[in-house]
Amino acid sequence: MTPQPAPPEGPLSGYRVLEMGSTIAGPFCGRLLADFGAEVIKVEPAEGDAVRTMGKRFHGKSLYAASIFRNKSLISVDLRTPAGQDVVRRLAAKCDVVVENFRPGALEKWGIGYADLSRANPGLVMVRISGFGQTGPYSDRPGYGVIGEAVSGLRHITGDPDRPPSRIAVSITDYITGLYGAFGAALALLARGRTGRGQYVDSALYECAFSFMEPHIPAFEKLGLVAQRAGSRLPDSTPNNLYVSGDGQFIHITAMGDAVFRRLAACMGSPGLADDPRFRLAVDRSRNHEAIDDLIGRWTGQHTLDRLESMLRAADVPATRIFTIADIFGDPHYAARGSIVHAPDEDFGTVAMAQPVPRLSGTPGAVRHAGRRVGQDTRRVLAEVAGLSAGELDRLEAEGVIRGDRAGAAPSANERGRAGTA
Repeated sequence: MTPQPAPPEGPLSGYRVLEMGSTIAGPFCGRLLADFGAEVIKVEPAEGDAVRTMGKRFHGKSLYAASIFRNKSLISVDLRTPAGQDVVRRLAAKCDVVVENFRPGALEKWGIGYADLSRANPGLVMVRISGFGQTGPYSDRPGYGVIGEAVSGLRHITGDPDRPPSRIAVSITDYITGLYGAFGAALALLARGRTGRGQYVDSALYECAFSFMEPHIPAFEKLGLVAQRAGSRLPDSTPNNLYVSGDGQFIHITAMGDAVFRRLAACMGSPGLADDPRFRLAVDRSRNHEAIDDLIGRWTGQHTLDRLESMLRAADVPATRIFTIADIFGDPHYAARGSIVHAPDEDFGTVAMAQPVPRLSGTPGAVRHAGRRVGQDTRRVLAEVAGLSAGELDRLEAEGVIRGDRAGAAPSANERGRAGTA
């Protein structure tokens, strides 16, 4: 095979990140930074991050961890021991960013909070992910993403009106919060370029989810309206709903703009609908959403899903069937854009995962390798970054402070094996 050229260095190349986050939000924040070139050192306990117990497994290995730990150097350190805390201080002194999602106050008890670490490294940026933030009466409460989602109001508006609040089958609030955390880290690094000083980023699960309640916040303050579950329909955006085809399948049609609605009405063979006083303007359609949804539903029920997609595409009306993951793997558009990459993995050979996004034209993100074994990079990283000697490493390993994986020495975190760019 012809060797593939290494991808261009990412925009975060040269920055070093220490990730002490666990489960989803912290590791996802670190994964985003790693995808775009940062050297990310992830700390796990000896038993491994809880992510390794989530999702499906293949030959005894977590597929979830293979993706969310990609591009990272993995070390195992017991943060609850004084010696482990000293290891963290030595690493943080050589890092630009620390990502953590312990309960507020936990790191301070160990002497490795932001104030402690920034004394030795004034330019340090710390991303602090928690359920309820670093301040306020709820700050000491434990919180997972779904708990923050419930408190945010987002869970209340998710699902069908006649059923209990539902949830998306991924940890969506953790992803939202990790994304905000990575965005905050990038902003803080930009600010450091001007001031020379670091800062901490307070990324709270409930607050990040609450930010997605944007249209409903002023509606309650000014009108007293409490947003409710609306099923597959997007309130005050009509038509924007899921409809049943004649062969019993589903198609989502979005035609809330006046010009798009005219095209939909013509496609339905009822161009006069666009001049009907009930439907002429977007606000009118939202006011009469039940009537227009009923008319569209009757029309979709007369055609197969394939026929509907063909007609609506020809009419330039946004519409699609609901893709399964199997549909995605067979889709030509996903294939043409390389939206799925096959990352090198020492145990699987390769493993499929999502391409880094967004796509930068000059300094794209890249997947260099899948997530590795617990402690696979411990000895190398602590020698190279923290400056620990072989004797010190042996002693810490014997005391159970660190765990190393001697089964296979991993290459440097700066490696650039070709696996895909975005």
